[in-house]
Amino acid sequence: MKRVKEACICQTLHFMLKEDIDHEYAVKLVKDEIEKYKASLEKSRTQYKIVSEDAQPDGSVIIKIIKQYNTNPVGDYLK
Repeated sequence: MKRVKEACICQTLHFMLKEDIDHEYAVKLVKDEIEKYKASLEKSRTQYKIVSEDAQPDGSVIIKIIKQYNTNPVGDYLK
């Protein structure tokens, strides 16, 4: 029998601009979407650590994140 003792997931998320709208407004939407994503992690009490958050030349943002997988303990992953 096996049990998961600790688990996290590593993700690279690309928050991309919508192409059919004004550039400045599209950048604002990306920033809003990132804030919503972070708020949803907080609301669900998901433990996470943002490794990097890099704005791209076109205004999109790439986030590298390590976050809790389901409700498993995170152990040393987020230190």
